[in-house]
Amino acid sequence: MTKSRWIRGFTAALLVTLVVSLAVARAPKGDQIPAPASDSALASKAGEESVVFSGGCFWGVQAVFQHVKGVISATSGYSGGEAKTAQYEVVSTGETGHAESVKVVYDPSQVTYGQLLHVFFSVAHDPTELNRQGPDEGTQYRSAIFYTTPEQLKITQAYIGQLDNAHTFKHKIVTQVASLKAFYPAEAYHQNYATLHPDSMYIRFNDAPKVENLKKDFPQLYRGSPQLVAVK
Repeated sequence: MTKSRWIRGFTAALLVTLVVSLAVARAPKGDQIPAPASDSALASKAGEESVVFSGGCFWGVQAVFQHVKGVISATSGYSGGEAKTAQYEVVSTGETGHAESVKVVYDPSQVTYGQLLHVFFSVAHDPTELNRQGPDEGTQYRSAIFYTTPEQLKITQAYIGQLDNAHTFKHKIVTQVASLKAFYPAEAYHQNYATLHPDSMYIRFNDAPKVENLKKDFPQLYRGSPQLVAVK
């Protein structure tokens, strides 16, 4: 764990009661957030599609999607900036345009894009937080969806409109929606971090609860063994 992340983890441990109480007061529970009214049907045959989600620290977002049935891989990395600045210590300055992101590759015959969106907005992060999630602050922790197909864009825009119009959240959704230009995998030590470091204070207080909420709120999508990324 890097020094900066260790400090955030220590801070999270000290302030966990306040953070959790504020989050609970602000955001609805995952099972109270409706599924997209507009979604694609399951594909008739197996295949691969991808999307990049950004919602705070990539450790937790990766952990959530590694436990979703139909997800082939979920890789931590960076999107939104240039290749030359796609390095953790540089991205952490908040001045690169990058967001900590997770590239989700999925089989559209097993899970729909709308189901992935439902998970993202329900348990993976809080889409009303501007340039922060929990104890982490900065543009690199912003909420964003980097879509790869016109259909993903259409479903995403419709879903955000659906949730805002229904006032599902107390505050307006601030999720950035943009076409994916590039995704740069993060350093090896960031991959599978939540699974490999379950006793980390940061993971225990910020990320493990997300996986538990996935299990509770989406039992039909949850798988117990995470689909880990092969690290060279």
